[in-house]
Amino acid sequence: MTLVVASDLDRTLIYSAAALDLAGPDASAPRLLCVEVYDRKPLSYMTEAAAAVLAELTASAVFVPTTTRTREQYGRISLPGRPPAYAICANGGELLVGGESDRGWRASVERRIAADCATLGEVREHLVRTADPAWLLKERTAEDLFAYLVVDRSLLPGEWVAELAEWAGARGWSVSLQGRKLYAVPRPLTKSAAVAEVARRTGASEVLAAGDSLLDADLLLAAGRGWRPGHGELADSGWSAPHVTALQTRGVAAGEEILRAFTGAAA
Repeated sequence: MTLVVASDLDRTLIYSAAALDLAGPDASAPRLLCVEVYDRKPLSYMTEAAAAVLAELTASAVFVPTTTRTREQYGRISLPGRPPAYAICANGGELLVGGESDRGWRASVERRIAADCATLGEVREHLVRTADPAWLLKERTAEDLFAYLVVDRSLLPGEWVAELAEWAGARGWSVSLQGRKLYAVPRPLTKSAAVAEVARRTGASEVLAAGDSLLDADLLLAAGRGWRPGHGELADSGWSAPHVTALQTRGVAAGEEILRAFTGAAA
């Protein structure tokens, strides 16, 4: 039996220092392993216990990191265990096979977006034109597929986000706010489609999944079983599905709990 385990990374399995959400006294904090360095500084972590469980999981299942990060951003991460044969970047726009981009998959994604969605240029122009410099910190595009803004959350008006979501929805795009980043993503660009392709290629009999944001909802819905942590967009919105376990655990401890759930299901 081939089991595919597809998991979001940021704030699901790995955590920045700001997102660790450690509970209890410092002396009882778990030992942490740095899994990402950026600009010669440690950036992302998981607990050492979680790292050991992930190494065990990669030996018994097809583990597929599934992220909205670009390929370059994903390349900064060094996860424990067997190197994944497949990884998904750019929210499903890039399928990496043995670390290399699958050109056929990318071409099929571009065809679906062109058929159903407004162009990236139109969406980016709208974002930049309507964003207020008072709360806009940066604007970026990713892999020529989608756009995102880095914002000051304390100043970002909720009504602007709602208006953007309505405008984007009419043009075949979705909006997701994760921490300081606001994403505008074409609807055909999904993690679930890329994971389904991995499942097809591996002949998987079951898919397990985990994620914390609205961009992970399609992945969780498509999986046979799923888990979401007690933080993030999905938890904040009360999102649920019958086959998705909503954890109460928050922060880096949730990542450890998710990995233990994966290994228990794979046993």
